[in-house]
Amino acid sequence: MRGTTGYAAFGPGEDLRPYTFERRDLRPDDVAVRVTFCGICHSDLHAVEALTPGGDPFVPGHEFVGEVAAVGADVTGFRVGDPVAVGNIVDSCGVCPPCRAHREVYCEEWPVTSYGGVDRHDGTITRGGYASEYVVREAFVYHLPEGLDPAGAAPLMCAGVTTFDPLRRAGVGPGDRVGIVGLGGLGHLAVKFAKALGAHVTVFTTSEEKVRAARDLGADAVVVSTDDAAMAAAERTLDHVLDTASGKDDPTPYLRTLRLDGELCMLSTPDRYEPEAMALLGRRMTLSAGAGTVRTQEMLDFCAAHGIVADVEVLPFAEVNTGFRRLEKNDVRYRFVLDVAGGRVRA
Repeated sequence: MRGTTGYAAFGPGEDLRPYTFERRDLRPDDVAVRVTFCGICHSDLHAVEALTPGGDPFVPGHEFVGEVAAVGADVTGFRVGDPVAVGNIVDSCGVCPPCRAHREVYCEEWPVTSYGGVDRHDGTITRGGYASEYVVREAFVYHLPEGLDPAGAAPLMCAGVTTFDPLRRAGVGPGDRVGIVGLGGLGHLAVKFAKALGAHVTVFTTSEEKVRAARDLGADAVVVSTDDAAMAAAERTLDHVLDTASGKDDPTPYLRTLRLDGELCMLSTPDRYEPEAMALLGRRMTLSAGAGTVRTQEMLDFCAAHGIVADVEVLPFAEVNTGFRRLEKNDVRYRFVLDVAGGRVRA
C-alpha cells in the first residue's frame, strides 16, 4: 500500500483535519499521481455538509493536477514525471453504450467518482485529491499540455469540462449568439470558451459590480437580470444559453431569450425551479453533468491552443479550511486552488 497524507472531514460540516491513510497498490493499469494543485469546488462543501455522523474520514478533491510518480506494468501512455490531470470520474463499466461512446460520465452502471465512490474491484470508498498522492486507472488520467499554468488548470477538470462539453455538443461556433447565466467559477470559464469558439457572448448577472468583470473576460454584452427592461430587450436574441448559476434559479426568463429552436443547458446544481411550460414552446432545455474521457482531453488541448485557464487564488494546503469558509461566503474570484505540493500537512 502507498502511504498518503492529506486533509479529511470527520463529520458533517466539520473543519478538515490532517489525515494519514493508504492508497492501493498499483494494479497493472494504474497510474500514481503526485498531486501538486487541487481545486476547491462548491461540490466539496456540499459533500462535507451531507456526511453521515460517525462515518469514515472523508477526503474531498476532484479537480487536480500533478506528476506521474509510478505506473503499473500495463501502462503505455504515461511515464514517470509526465504532467497530468485528473477529474471527478476515475472509473466506469466500460461496456455500456455511453462508455463505448467515451461519455463515461453517463455510465449506465454509474461511474466511480474520485471521492465517495465505490471501487469496482474491491468495494472500498474512494478518497479525493486533497492528498499528496492519488492512484487512478490510466484511462482516466489526462495529459496536461505544455504551457498551461498548473494551478489555473486544476479547475478545468471540473468547472472547465462541465461548461466546455455543452458548448461543443451544441456545435457553438462563429456567428452563434450565446448567453451565459452567472459569472462565478463556472461562468467565467464558459465566457472564455464561448469567445474562443467564435461566439457573440452575452452575460446575465444579478450584480452591477460584475458588469465590468464580464466585459474584461471578453463578453460582448452584459445584462443585469433584475432589470426588467433589459431582460425584455434580450428576448428571442440568442441561439444557446448556458445557465451556470448556483442555488435557486428560475430558468424561465432565460428560456425567453432564446430564438426558435434555441437551447438552454442547465448545469447540475441543487434547488432549481421548474420553468413555465409556455416558455418551452419552440425551445429546448437540457442538463449537463460533465464530460467523458475523449472530450476532457479535447478540452485541455483546446485550452492550451487558446491560452485558457481558470482565474484562481492559490492557497497554501494548510489553509484549506480558510478556503472553505470564504467559498461559503462567495468570497472568491473565481476559484480557489490548494498548493498541495508546496505545503505540508499541519497536524
